[in-house]
Amino acid sequence: MDREAWNERYAAQTILWTVDPEPFLGPEVDGITPGRALDLGAGEGRTALWLAAKGWTVTAVDFSDVAIERGQQRAAVAGVATAIDWVCQDLLDFSPAGQTFDLVLSMFIHLPQPARRRLYGEAVAALTPGGTVLIVGHDTTHATEGKGGPRDPSILFSPEDIVEDLSGMRIERAERLRVGGAVNAIVRAVKI
Repeated sequence: MDREAWNERYAAQTILWTVDPEPFLGPEVDGITPGRALDLGAGEGRTALWLAAKGWTVTAVDFSDVAIERGQQRAAVAGVATAIDWVCQDLLDFSPAGQTFDLVLSMFIHLPQPARRRLYGEAVAALTPGGTVLIVGHDTTHATEGKGGPRDPSILFSPEDIVEDLSGMRIERAERLRVGGAVNAIVRAVKI
């Protein structure tokens, strides 16, 4: 989908993503000292808000200006507006060059492999030593075995694909998960 299609999708509902990130992110991020986080494809900011409430300073990037505006409003209501820097930019063009982060998140962002590899390579380069990257999305098998979500095999990925994208990192977790009707891939890695 392009920016206008996502803007229409966000504008059609009061809030598009209502799932609480705590049950998933808590076990993956607890134990990491809060610092600077990069939330790639932040949407309305549910993950950025969760991180900010935990003491993180977040750079939240998304190409939907409707989602960014909604995220800014939600951050103000939650009292964490100063902890989140909102960046309205397409991930196909985004580069975190010149910035450093302790945590990089990509939650259900599906890009073609060359664009995904470029983005993750630049994000990993921006990680501080000992920094963590967490990538979650629909697995390649989701196209035939899952329900909902994207079906285009050219944008889906396996844990092995992401491990290859993150070469040189210490992999802490790389697996497929079945959650409801979805088949997901999750990879958590630390910069050596």
